[in-house]
Amino acid sequence: MFPFTLEEYQVRLAKTKESMNEKGIDVLLLTDPANMNYLSGYNGWCFYVHQMLVVLIDEDQPIWIGRGMDANVAKQTTWLMHERIIPYPDHYVQSDDRHPMDFIAKVLADIGQGNRRIGVELDTYYYTAKAHERLKQRLADARFVDATNLVNYVRIIKSDMEIHYMKCAGKIAAKAMYAGMNAINAGARESDVVAAIYHAQIAGTEEFGGDYPAIVPLLPSGVKTSAPHITWSDQRYPSEDTVIIELAGCYQRYHAPLARTVTIGKPQQRVVDIAKIAVEGLNEVLAWMKPGVTCEEVEAVWRKTIGRYGLEKEARIGYSAGLNYPPDWGEHTASIRKGDKTVLQANMTFHIIPGMWYDDFGVEISESVRVTENGCELLCDFPRQLLSNDPNASAS
Repeated sequence: MFPFTLEEYQVRLAKTKESMNEKGIDVLLLTDPANMNYLSGYNGWCFYVHQMLVVLIDEDQPIWIGRGMDANVAKQTTWLMHERIIPYPDHYVQSDDRHPMDFIAKVLADIGQGNRRIGVELDTYYYTAKAHERLKQRLADARFVDATNLVNYVRIIKSDMEIHYMKCAGKIAAKAMYAGMNAINAGARESDVVAAIYHAQIAGTEEFGGDYPAIVPLLPSGVKTSAPHITWSDQRYPSEDTVIIELAGCYQRYHAPLARTVTIGKPQQRVVDIAKIAVEGLNEVLAWMKPGVTCEEVEAVWRKTIGRYGLEKEARIGYSAGLNYPPDWGEHTASIRKGDKTVLQANMTFHIIPGMWYDDFGVEISESVRVTENGCELLCDFPRQLLSNDPNASAS
């Protein structure tokens, strides 16, 4: 019933405790749903209310604490014993008088954890300023330390089963990209293109269905391609246009992102030119990636390639990706950019996205990759070029 064996969850927990020991943390409070999933299997659309996985340095199992109606999610999706699943009453939900952290603090105090060194994920989407304030008020004898990304860095090297799930996600991503590309035509509505993408993402393949990705399809067109994080409207495409599709396949919460640029009608020459440079740079980056090199060394290959054409790019060109929930499929750890000295290791996974954005247009062509023992391999199989579904137009 579980996506991973009990032994794999226990290995993950042991590695997390090693990191806790290194940082002097006795109690780790996790609110990032990806980290909760990684250590316990917990998987539900419950992250809009406060919930927490508590890792105790000297106990074999974490404790889940969350909304009462979500306790059965924990019972059905985690490997935890039921007595390690503690629900709070619904009157704590979105209340002006009570806060779930009041309940959680009492639980921690009652089990003798109120005066220990407690790590919290200060810079995560799901741990609010008020949550931290209430915990500190209720656990005045505890020492709080920042444990942001502690588990994220444990997650950075994937197991063989995680890689398998990401390859499944890659097959879904390719199918969704074909669906989107084929739906983009003069007169088509942007919303109908996204509907085709969503259907492909969730339907998956004949062997396995898809999960909901952490990010919705991004579909800027025309001048909006200069802004990569625009979604879609109900506007219809003109007879000539440039469209960027960025999406991901998702399976068992593991992502394989993919981006391509599609033209309707005759492509603008500037789009053709930038696309060629982007593909050349991406090819050289992929050829360079292997264990032992650093993220900044990989980025330097890209920087040198586009520099030959007089181009520069300030933003990073990739990041570690894999297990996640909305609003992001990135792992918030290693980035392919200048200054990041993270050393690549086998079974790290990245979304390499050397997009180029200007004042009134942009181009994106990306790949999801796994670092292998002596190089890297693609997680998606899709043509790496500027695309057009107009048989009378040349996109190369």
